Amino acid sequence: MRKLTSSDLKDLNLLKHYRIIRKWACKTHKLNDADLELLIYLDAIDFFTKDDFKKGTYSYSWDNRRWNRLLKEGWIVVWRERNRTTQKYNIYKVSFKCKQLISRMYRIMLGEEDIPISEQRNVVMRRRSYSDKVLAMSIQNLNLDKTR
Repeated sequence: MRKLTSSDLKDLNLLKHYRIIRKWACKTHKLNDADLELLIYLDAIDFFTKDDFKKGTYSYSWDNRRWNRLLKEGWIVVWRERNRTTQKYNIYKVSFKCKQLISRMYRIMLGEEDIPISEQRNVVMRRRSYSDKVLAMSIQNLNLDKTR
């Protein structure tokens, strides 16, 4: 198997529309940017403890309610419960809902899928604020770009 190089990644144009896709995902799923990027990080390490979560939050804005909010909203689920004798702590993983969102973002980045443009499936397309109008125009341009 051949090792990926930086030029291979550049040729994929993987990060070309990352900002627009991230903004769409955050707006659609009621997440903030730091939460989404943290979930991408946690998805990459697969199983994690609360300590791993804390280590992952060092580079993001401080939010002491983030853990409970992500757990309550179903972005993080318990994979293995602690039993106070042999397992001293819970082990967590990102939920199926989170994995679906992240893989959908990757498919959009690769051009395999478009961001929906109907008002029913995309809250941004309702264009209620100026930032929504600008993002909606960017989404339309992203969908038209077939070289992504």
